[in-house]
Amino acid sequence: MRRYFTLWVSLLALLFLSGCGAKPFVTNHAATIILKTPKIRFADTGYIRTNDDLVALELFSAGHPAGKFEIEKMVCVEGEGCMRKSSFNEEYLNAHYPDTLMEDVLRGEAIYDGLNLVENAHGFEQRISDENVDIKYRVTAGQIYFKDRRNGVLIKIKKDVE
Repeated sequence: MRRYFTLWVSLLALLFLSGCGAKPFVTNHAATIILKTPKIRFADTGYIRTNDDLVALELFSAGHPAGKFEIEKMVCVEGEGCMRKSSFNEEYLNAHYPDTLMEDVLRGEAIYDGLNLVENAHGFEQRISDENVDIKYRVTAGQIYFKDRRNGVLIKIKKDVE
């Protein structure tokens, strides 16, 4: 019995010391967030937290938690479970979007593999239009703006001054 106890304690100590826990967030930005999609209507405050592997969007309405999205290998929506990125796009955004679109927008990175990317003094802009989308996407130091007129999707993130 003592041998199992020693083994158990040793395994716990090994896990504790090996740093198996979740990676801490590298960035944490408070923001005013507007989300208008066929399924979501939200305009209030939130936090965008990121590390190399994960993007989390926490939404608050009148100071109370209103929802949470976590994007890693899958997209986890608080209260609804986890789903593939393509399934998330189909249900919440648009089925024609690339799998990484929401993650790229929340990180303020180029979408569609940098298609039509035009850099400027304040950041960059992309305009993408075809039979499925009509997107204007702009990223500056203080704001992220994504609008798809064809599909009625708007994501606007104004980072609060810290």
